[in-house]
Amino acid sequence: MIDPREAILAHKLETLPEHVAIIMDGNNRWATRHNLSGVAGHKAGVDAVKAAIETAVHYGIPALTLFAFSSENWRRPELEVKALMDLFVYVLKREVNKLHDNNIRLRIIGDTDRLSLELQKLIDLAEQKTINNTGLQLSIAANYGGRWDILEAAKKMAEDIKVSGKEAGLVSEDDFEKYLCLGDLPAVDLCIRTSGEQRISNFLLWQMAYAEFVFVDTLWPEFKHQKMVETLVQFGQRKRRFGQTGAQLIQQKSEA
Repeated sequence: MIDPREAILAHKLETLPEHVAIIMDGNNRWATRHNLSGVAGHKAGVDAVKAAIETAVHYGIPALTLFAFSSENWRRPELEVKALMDLFVYVLKREVNKLHDNNIRLRIIGDTDRLSLELQKLIDLAEQKTINNTGLQLSIAANYGGRWDILEAAKKMAEDIKVSGKEAGLVSEDDFEKYLCLGDLPAVDLCIRTSGEQRISNFLLWQMAYAEFVFVDTLWPEFKHQKMVETLVQFGQRKRRFGQTGAQLIQQKSEA
């Protein structure tokens, strides 16, 4: 019997993004619908994370960034925040070896100084273990905010300009981008948000300047392989103009 997951991943896709970002939304609503605690919803969401990673690896997508915990999420109930952090610790302890065995590089982006010392140590160990892996570049945003990212980049660049004496007026977008989280990765091509919400919630503001957005009604714990593939199909059907006209794109394609 053919594994349904294998059948789904057998779907051929001609146009693929180089960098997918996902706002994983709907864990609490999923838990409410199933008469479970919010913590149970977050635990159920781990399987969806695995499905997203497996799909990205299968199709050879170079980079996947997942929004796990925003800088605004500290406002949530204290018990829920603690449960999320405990889950983060659990997943790091359990899954890092699997990521490493599959040549996946893991990095955590965000203001990690606010996380517990135990979690910071696990993050450092995970990043060092996988740092030389050349497969999927998997980034997890934890205590991350897009405005924070841009502000921190500006501070670092300002310090370097002060030391080097370089004129600020000569700084290019490419120069600035290097100071951002994920500045070494391709810009985000595709942003997916689950649960029906249609906003980016302060996520990768600079990196998603030209991203295609796909908003799906599916709650995150139910966003498995098939749903991920469907969003990739939608991406492949989009016409990405980057300020040009459709006629220009057609001409460029004919000349290629």
